[in-house]
Amino acid sequence: MKTERKNIYLIGPMGAGKSSVGRYLATQLNMDFFDTDEEIEKSTGVDIGWIFDLEGETGFRKREESVVAELALLSNIVLATGGGTILSQESRTILHNNGVVVYLEVSLRYQHARTLNESRRPLLRVKNRQEVLEKLQKEREPLYLEIADIRILTDKRNVQAVAEEIMSLLSKL
Repeated sequence: MKTERKNIYLIGPMGAGKSSVGRYLATQLNMDFFDTDEEIEKSTGVDIGWIFDLEGETGFRKREESVVAELALLSNIVLATGGGTILSQESRTILHNNGVVVYLEVSLRYQHARTLNESRRPLLRVKNRQEVLEKLQKEREPLYLEIADIRILTDKRNVQAVAEEIMSLLSKL
């Protein structure tokens, strides 16, 4: 891995496996693991849904931007970002400039299945979940692609297989 890029940032939509893959990857590479949502919950003492309800998505995104900026100052970390982290130009720039950005892709079909029983995702607390997932994909896909150094499709793959592919590709950078 490039010596000036000591961190690994996982981006992609909800249900792509960023947190699960990130934890496993960090263990395999002897790196520290962070998750933007977990860090926000730790710092506020409340869950993400409550922040969305109280501050709206705009308030949440400001908190997320701060967490990304703070964590990017660390070295030797794997960071699983929230699906919408890339909506912030500042966050995209920070991620792109301070580490290797790995885009975990997931098809809409698998994303829908993986998030079906999730009650913690504020944007999916709607009746038209499939429409929301399609809208988010259309809006966010170009932003993921803009900063991705590596792209990996996670459909039909377990955490270990995805992490192994990431490690293999990192060794070639």
